Amino acid sequence: MRRETDALDDTFVHFVQSRGDHHRRVAILLAGDWHAGQDLLQASLVRLYRAWPRVDPATGADAYLHKIMVNQQRSWWRTKWRRESPAAALPEPAYGEEAAAQHADGSVIRTALGRLPRQQRAVLVLRYFADLPETEVAAILGCSAGTVKTHAHRGLRTLRAQLGKDFGPGQRHGVSGFSEGAVHV
Repeated sequence: MRRETDALDDTFVHFVQSRGDHHRRVAILLAGDWHAGQDLLQASLVRLYRAWPRVDPATGADAYLHKIMVNQQRSWWRTKWRRESPAAALPEPAYGEEAAAQHADGSVIRTALGRLPRQQRAVLVLRYFADLPETEVAAILGCSAGTVKTHAHRGLRTLRAQLGKDFGPGQRHGVSGFSEGAVHV
């Protein structure tokens, strides 16, 4: 029994080490800020660890963790869970001009995402940042693929209106090109 538990722990540790950065970014975008995203990921990983013996790490761990994160965020949203208040300005780390521009773009996009309704934000993060197909996003959110398409369309339209022409299709960090490389979290 002890060897089985150690083997499960090892696979869980390997999963977190290999996929942790990606899931941290997804959690930050879902939660709307870095600290809440860290809390969301930590709480979700605790729940995933409890369910780990039932999860197939090779095929279902990412989707299962996405579903846990979305459900945890919904739960916190419903109870208006807030432990920290956002700061008006954060100190910028010293990087080159290109990195600073990318971080500024990411900050603008994260702020715009934070203004979206939670369902639209979840769809955009899972669909375009996590690069999941519509059917998988629908399964995670418990809705139809058509609802995912509707939320994605409305969310992208709202983001384009908020961000203006500098973030339109075909731009360097365009909303339609919303990807892990374009948004630095």
